[in-house]
Amino acid sequence: MSKRFGWLLGLGVLVAIAFLVACGSYSPSSDGLVIVPSLGSDVVQSFSFNLSSGHASRINSNPAIPGPPDQGGPSAIVLDPSGQFAFVTSSHLLNPSTDQCTSSSTIATFKINSDGSVSSVGQQTPNKINTTIPVVPVALAIDSAGKYLFVADSATCTLSIVNNVPTPNVVPGAISVFSIGANAALTEVAGSPFTLPGSTVPPPSFVGVAVTRTAFPGPPAACFTQAPPSNEYLYAVDNAGNQVVAFSVSSGGALGLLPGATGILSFPTGTRPSAVAVDPCNRFLYVTNNGSNNVSGFAICSKIGQFGCVADDFSLLPAPNSPFSIPGSDPVALAVDPFGHFLFVVGQTTAQQLSSHKIAQATGSLTQFDTKATGQQPVSIAIRGDGAWLFVTNTLSGTVSQFGLTPASGVLTPAGEAITTDNFPYGVAVK
Repeated sequence: MSKRFGWLLGLGVLVAIAFLVACGSYSPSSDGLVIVPSLGSDVVQSFSFNLSSGHASRINSNPAIPGPPDQGGPSAIVLDPSGQFAFVTSSHLLNPSTDQCTSSSTIATFKINSDGSVSSVGQQTPNKINTTIPVVPVALAIDSAGKYLFVADSATCTLSIVNNVPTPNVVPGAISVFSIGANAALTEVAGSPFTLPGSTVPPPSFVGVAVTRTAFPGPPAACFTQAPPSNEYLYAVDNAGNQVVAFSVSSGGALGLLPGATGILSFPTGTRPSAVAVDPCNRFLYVTNNGSNNVSGFAICSKIGQFGCVADDFSLLPAPNSPFSIPGSDPVALAVDPFGHFLFVVGQTTAQQLSSHKIAQATGSLTQFDTKATGQQPVSIAIRGDGAWLFVTNTLSGTVSQFGLTPASGVLTPAGEAITTDNFPYGVAVK
């Protein structure tokens, strides 16, 4: 064999190895999967990671996030309970240089293939309020049965001409609800999007949604021997009104009043709430308050006498010592572990870190016990269903921080180097 031929063969081997490392492989029996939308590139990426070592590798698929009329910016992603489909919100201003009101938005649907790749299967544009005003989707939740997709729509605006001057008119936020059909097809339920009755000042702007479970986790969750309720309840965070608004969910997906209520009930939070999470046993609810740099905790009244509740109407009572302080500032995202023992909070500025909090099982109060550094400007968090892995997207760093999670203690262990993504990752989901 000539030296020249040997050199070329060696180079080919190195290229092949590099290709395998870059593109990776995925086996459901030994690997997990992280799915990340990119705000800068307007694509959805997937990464496999070994369930033993945590070693991550990129899957070679990057489907575009559709518009219309062109690619929009993602703000949230959620997987259906089976892990077969992902839904991504996408919106953008049509003419940002001349019009800061008129936007276009959609919910894009993607299939998670058996090899870990992601492919687009279509899109669903949310209905418009009064047939003319587009809603702006910013957060997503799916019920544990995989029947409904709930969307938090922030406040938006329209332009009108007053004395030959374009003048913005505020449009209140709402909650859109879609039924999920075959091949993850979305159909908006009757009455959606749901708005608060009457006029409020300031108009509501919803930035987060969470739904109670109709299926409880196994051990070591405190509720693993209990029968879950058949009815669902939705909690939506209103960033403008500094409140959590509570709804019942009908068998057809429509939002309504809590049992026995004569009007829609709301519960005060801190300043500028940013995200909401319900624990998997339907006992507690937590809200990050971006303006007041703390977390509001609530007990969910699902049983008379529990937590001091006088009715089993799924209303909320403040947890003892709420609100709870957090390290750093600007909390933007949070997640409860799959067994309801720990709460993890993402702080965006100052420390740019992830804080760990133990949940008191009898009251819902929080005790902070650890912090871990993230990348620059963390924005979202996801925990794998087995409770063993946690991920945080870092928009400015272009990375995803990966942590091993010990379910019994809540201890986080950084898993090597952060996962490098395309420009400005925004949102994360894991299976």
